[in-house]
Amino acid sequence: MIQPRIVSARQGAGWLAAGWRLFRAAPFGWLAAIVTYWFAMSLVSLVPLAGGAAAIVLVPAFSLGFMSLARAVARGGPLELARLFDGFRHHWRSQAILGLAYFIAFGAVLLASSLADGGVLARWILVGERPSPEALEAEGMLGAAALAAAGYLPVMAAFWFAPPLAAWHALAPAKALFFSFFACLMNWRALLAYGALAAAVTLPLALSLGFGAPLFVALLMLVLPVLFASFYASYDDVFGYHQPE
Repeated sequence: MIQPRIVSARQGAGWLAAGWRLFRAAPFGWLAAIVTYWFAMSLVSLVPLAGGAAAIVLVPAFSLGFMSLARAVARGGPLELARLFDGFRHHWRSQAILGLAYFIAFGAVLLASSLADGGVLARWILVGERPSPEALEAEGMLGAAALAAAGYLPVMAAFWFAPPLAAWHALAPAKALFFSFFACLMNWRALLAYGALAAAVTLPLALSLGFGAPLFVALLMLVLPVLFASFYASYDDVFGYHQPE
């Protein structure tokens, strides 16, 4: 019987610190994983018509891959780049189902946002059609962003723990989504504390856009591995029963 733990807000605030420790244990391995992930997703996105949709479908599988990397490092093992593809090698069926569910949920969120801006935000995210400066400042764009943020919160909760639950606990995808959603509800204080710190950490990343691409990319390469590793720290606190490899 899987029983999610309820952890304190203080523990949630410590997930980023745990992510930093995991990154510091194998920094070059993490950077190689980030570059490989970017390259793979960029290649998929280049596929005509279906590339953007396919990239969204692959998100849960890659999420499991980064958690596999973090789990290996947390247990004192080496960071083997091949683990990034664990979701495709060992648990591909459940991760594919989760990917399709994520695509549908993500599409529903963007569809809801289109009610406010006529699809401007959706086209920007899906096909890279950047809005005009006037459109960015319009009230409809702000409303669309607010609708998307509100709609994405339950989606994020359902998929936060779902990939490792489906892979490491052998849960059916629907059951993994169910357990993940309610585990996040039970641990809202920890996730709120984590989210506040994560926002504070990523704020310099957003501000660096004004100082040119090199600084932004350098900060992104530092922040992303820490965030990805911190996702595993949250799983380990809430669901981690130290399953065998």
